[in-house]
Amino acid sequence: MRNAERRLRVLAVDDVPSALADLTRVLGNAPEIAEVVTAGDALAALKRIQNEHFDAVFLDISMPGLNGLELAGLLAKLSEPPVIVFVTAHDRHAVTAFGIGAVDYLLKPVRAERVSAALGKVLRMLPHDPATAVSPDLTDAMSALPVDSGGRTRYIRRSEVKFVEAQGDYVKLHTASGAHLVRMPMSRLEEYWEPAGFLRVHRGFLVALDAIRELRTDSVHGLQAHTDLGDVPVSRRHVRELRQRLLNSARHTEAQRR
Repeated sequence: MRNAERRLRVLAVDDVPSALADLTRVLGNAPEIAEVVTAGDALAALKRIQNEHFDAVFLDISMPGLNGLELAGLLAKLSEPPVIVFVTAHDRHAVTAFGIGAVDYLLKPVRAERVSAALGKVLRMLPHDPATAVSPDLTDAMSALPVDSGGRTRYIRRSEVKFVEAQGDYVKLHTASGAHLVRMPMSRLEEYWEPAGFLRVHRGFLVALDAIRELRTDSVHGLQAHTDLGDVPVSRRHVRELRQRLLNSARHTEAQRR
């Protein structure tokens, strides 16, 4: 059976009856769906998942008791977890949601075209041959990060970021417009952004390779990657890889010019 022909059994979870009814209706109308089962809270959903097979779970975040993020964290520990799609009224949890491994993040009220796109991602995660399973495109998913400030949410594009600095449980994104804090582990952001041209050059720093203007040696013979927004320290264990990546990038750019 080809992936496009596969029909899915999904679990819809929301503690608000009207929202659950809307989600169930939209899912039920999708040609990719074989059956939609519902649960009114995270604990009820967990019990069903432990006893039944679901290809995917469409999961609200803000629920009393065990919330959607906590439930997703528990499901991630299963040997064969269902694919997670979050459905929520707020966009502020997007970074955490993708960090847990969700393939999509839908905002309420759900629209048929967005549900269809999410189901496409679910299907790509569930090929007929499990050995050919592919991971969700985390690079695209994290091409912009939401930053909350003064009650407003601004999206910082990855292309704006010259380097990233670890700040405890946060990362500081250094851009021409200023520095922006996002609650996210540096290791997780490295996983997302490394394929897009970022490199971990120090325990506390991630730098965009195309932002590096030159490499400098400081007064104590430490290497610094110079960017328009300042110097980024490079630890000894990362020097060789950084030089090689910069060389490869330069060769690729030169080849494109020919």
